[in-house]
Amino acid sequence: MAQNVLSITQVNEYIRVQMDRDALLNAVAVRGEISNYKMYPSGHHYFTLKDESSALKCVMFKGNAVRLRFRPENGMKVIAMGKISVFPRDGAYQLYCTAMAMDGVGDLYAAFEQMKAKLAAAGLFDPAHKKPIPKFPGTIGIVTSSAGAALHDMLRILKKRYPLSHVVLLPVRVQGVEAPGEIAAAVQYANRFRLADLLIVGRGGGSIEDLWAFNDERVAYAIYRSDIPVISAVGHEPDVTISDFVADLRAATPSNAAELAVPDQDALRQQLDSMSAAMAAALNRQLISARRHLNVLSASPALQSPTGYLEQKRQNLERLQERLVAAQTRSLDRRKQSFIGLTAKLDAMSPLKVLARGYAMTQAEDGAVIRSVRQVNTGDQIQISLSDGRIAASVTDVKENAL
Repeated sequence: MAQNVLSITQVNEYIRVQMDRDALLNAVAVRGEISNYKMYPSGHHYFTLKDESSALKCVMFKGNAVRLRFRPENGMKVIAMGKISVFPRDGAYQLYCTAMAMDGVGDLYAAFEQMKAKLAAAGLFDPAHKKPIPKFPGTIGIVTSSAGAALHDMLRILKKRYPLSHVVLLPVRVQGVEAPGEIAAAVQYANRFRLADLLIVGRGGGSIEDLWAFNDERVAYAIYRSDIPVISAVGHEPDVTISDFVADLRAATPSNAAELAVPDQDALRQQLDSMSAAMAAALNRQLISARRHLNVLSASPALQSPTGYLEQKRQNLERLQERLVAAQTRSLDRRKQSFIGLTAKLDAMSPLKVLARGYAMTQAEDGAVIRSVRQVNTGDQIQISLSDGRIAASVTDVKENAL
């Protein structure tokens, strides 16, 4: 019976396919201690997980490594999630890690993600709800531990950058069972009595357990309902809490929160100096313009020789008066000539002219002009107007011309 001979590549590929088909190996979580940890310039992480008796090679590629919330170190106990498969070139199997959590905090990470999803769905992270941070806060309230180094850092920076601000400390516990209630109550108290123009809520760095108070739902809703703008300043740069998502502004550290809360007095002085110089330059330009205008006015005839200016205006007035009189005279002459013409026409059409030529005008007793024999009867009284008077007469006979 002939034996089936395989190449090394075929064997390794066969094993890889079999392992990739295994549901358990495709979604596995492995607990162990990190050793031989290396991060290459490519961004890929290579390390080994070991326990008391065994070791497992692991790789986390850059796309997954950038999502880590902590820096893995040798000796750190972690839970690594991913799939186990064969690297065909070496014939060695390894864990292709897609996520990693510190051992013992896996449940906290799960709880964090659940709370984050819940509050996001409720709208607590909505950017539309964010309030602007005041540029020049008169009073700053700090909700943190009175014994922490974070408080001293913030006070030092606030005093150096903007000493005009007054600081009010609302001391609370920042870790432990009682911490969430105290933090939420302090935020509510500051709002009830309007103690500040701005609140900084936070603490220094620590483990996820140390920072857990700032993932509490009570703290999240207290910040969300605050009428006073809130800066969240929890832990260090990689640390992210629910408070960071709810607050109006997230600071990388408490020291950074102090820098974001107030302006830098040195920068303000430089800005004021620049504005002062700009105002002085603008005022100088106005003065130069006003001086030029004054020179133009002082050179005017009215100011150089007031009597000469008045004499010139008087002459202008006389010339205007002469033009007005001449225009009026011409208008009267035109109207006079028109009147004479109309009078001549009226005189030519006057009945008196007709009478002067030997004609007469006969009128009935009521003054109506008689134009036809049919308008009178025998015995009617009539008047005959001549050029030099009137004749009263009586009609003795009426004869109508034959057609």
